[in-house]
Amino acid sequence: MKIDKVKVDDLTYQLNLSIEKADCAEKVKKALSEYRRRADIKGFRKGMAPMSLIEKMHGVSALVESVNNMISESIQNYIVENKLNILGEPLPNEDKQKPINWESDDSYEFVFDIALAPEVNFTLSADDKITSYDVEVAEDSVKTYKSNMLKQFGKLENVEEVGEEDFIIADLEQGETKIEGTYITLRTIESKTMKKKFIGKKVGSSFTVDVNKTFTNETDRAALLKVKKEELADMDPNWQVTIKEVKTFVEAEQNQDLYDRMFGEGVVTDEAGFEAKIAERIKQEYEQESAYRFMLDSREYLLNKTNIQLPEEFLKKWLYTINEGKFTMEEIEKDFQLFLKDFRWQLIRQYIMKEQKMEITREALVEAAKRVAKMQFAMYGLNDVPEEQLNSYANSILSNEKEGRRIYEKTEEDMVIGYIKSVVTLDKKSISIDDLQKMNN
Repeated sequence: MKIDKVKVDDLTYQLNLSIEKADCAEKVKKALSEYRRRADIKGFRKGMAPMSLIEKMHGVSALVESVNNMISESIQNYIVENKLNILGEPLPNEDKQKPINWESDDSYEFVFDIALAPEVNFTLSADDKITSYDVEVAEDSVKTYKSNMLKQFGKLENVEEVGEEDFIIADLEQGETKIEGTYITLRTIESKTMKKKFIGKKVGSSFTVDVNKTFTNETDRAALLKVKKEELADMDPNWQVTIKEVKTFVEAEQNQDLYDRMFGEGVVTDEAGFEAKIAERIKQEYEQESAYRFMLDSREYLLNKTNIQLPEEFLKKWLYTINEGKFTMEEIEKDFQLFLKDFRWQLIRQYIMKEQKMEITREALVEAAKRVAKMQFAMYGLNDVPEEQLNSYANSILSNEKEGRRIYEKTEEDMVIGYIKSVVTLDKKSISIDDLQKMNN
């Protein structure tokens, strides 16, 4: 068994393997013995067929299997013994691979391509300058955010007259058919002409509507008429509507009960404190936007500073191979530059983590998952979830392979960005939230 390494370019090498048939004789013998043990051939007891028959039936398969195992073991040992830091995995070079006659050849030649990880080596100091954006909380932003929060905790109240955004409970009649207590949401009516038929009507009013023109979405119309969607085509679209109730959405009233529900008991006690808390929340959200921008700018700065070279042709072939034909080479080419950018940034992050001896602990991952859990609960208006429930949900998130990997990478990135921010000079600039969001999108 012999392996020669031939340099193709700075990062790509060719491994030429030479295997004599005698090199794998023992492996072939063991493979044939296993075939014989499992063989159930008519005329022989299971596992007792003559070896000559087994060799005739499975000799080539045993040889191919043994050679493949030998290739895998030999390349892996070569990589370890020579301390090669490779990218991806060795790939067969189909262009240079010569045909093999497994029945007559006594020696076999194989060609594999490997790529070495590029050396990453750089330092950061106060001489490095990266922009850091600071966003002011505008008065209009506080006003809008406040209104949205009051709506979030608002409720439906009965009114006498239909408004543009209201909800209606009505009875529908058509001849002998009557549908009681059906629910109509005015905002789902796309036609302004049809919506006008409802606006201004009072409780008790009756009028005729064409449901096909009023409720163009068949799923909504079927739900309104309490029938299956397949039945709509045969129905007369004209129905008499009698309004039974009108409900309008009213913002929550500002009082201590509302403050306690929003922020916890006693945290806010008056409107001034309410608005101060809103400004604080907006600032936190702005900081997230600003932090995201800083991450993007830091990444771009370090990508330019390090200018990491990668074996692009090898990586394209590797992506195609590991995806087992799920993507064509044309599809890989389309997003390849984005892949290279992410790959380089990953190498930079790993270099900083190693150089600064940073470690990601289980505790750090749980805390990160808890932040994700809090945001998800907050989307449903649950702002005071018990710690035990948060911990349980966080561990559930981490147990999901995809989500766990995403949180791990985000935690690594946050640690790296924190280090970068502590070392470089921050070129601080003020910016409006609109302009910052435009930059981030």
